[in-house]
Amino acid sequence: MKLKIAFLQLVPGVNIEDNMEKGVKACREAKANGADIALFPEMWSSGYAFPHNKEWLEQNSVALDSKFVRRFSEIASELDMAVAITLLEKHEPKHRNTVCLFDRHGKLVYRYSKVHICDFGEDDDEGVLDAGDDFYVEELDTKEGMIKVGSMICYDREFPESARILMLKGAELILVPNACSMEINRLSQLRGRAYENMLAIATCNYPAPHRGCNGHSTLFDGVIYDTETGAPRDMLVSETGDGEGVFVAELDVDMLRKYRSCEMGGLKNRRPELYGPITEHTVR
Repeated sequence: MKLKIAFLQLVPGVNIEDNMEKGVKACREAKANGADIALFPEMWSSGYAFPHNKEWLEQNSVALDSKFVRRFSEIASELDMAVAITLLEKHEPKHRNTVCLFDRHGKLVYRYSKVHICDFGEDDDEGVLDAGDDFYVEELDTKEGMIKVGSMICYDREFPESARILMLKGAELILVPNACSMEINRLSQLRGRAYENMLAIATCNYPAPHRGCNGHSTLFDGVIYDTETGAPRDMLVSETGDGEGVFVAELDVDMLRKYRSCEMGGLKNRRPELYGPITEHTVR
């Protein structure tokens, strides 16, 4: 099985309605290019904007039953294509940074809210938002077949535990909406998460110069060597440039599954009985 993943590396509009219309148009372009899954950058509904202004946040957050979210469920069904739409989700007591994955029938597969919010005590960070409280892995029905999928959002990438939990829950593919500069170190984090967990990671970023972002959306397939020859190989399937566009990359799921069937990687020899300090809040 091979899946085509579209990175909707787009500059957002000025309001929710603009972003809905531009997002739907991009989904149509993705489908025209053969995509099975369309992935948006982080918090597309607001363009990753969240002023520390209660009135603005109330007006610009969207509920799960809103016109914005329903429209992407509808377009997923219409196009027979999975869509991972991102939003500033209306939530109490604080709003959330959320991705909703709809399958090709328009069914909600999961709603994941960013667990590791960027709360650095600054005036423009995510401290006005609420953090998610769990990681989810579900089977996604694509026209090519079923695949187990989960999500991280941007800063989640910097915590190895995020990808490890998703792997332990069975993920084969992690969809990662993003909104930051993807320079060599952050790209290396994604490569490392794919390598150590033997899974594919697809990350969609905003193009330059939106909010300091620089594009470079990527797909790492998680396969570090050729199972026939044993020769090492580059896991990077695709890396976009910094400009705006809809970019499609192909994931060889059969190759990944074959690799996972004969390579245990960091799973077989785990020593979880020694990992207790990871769950402690103090630094020794």
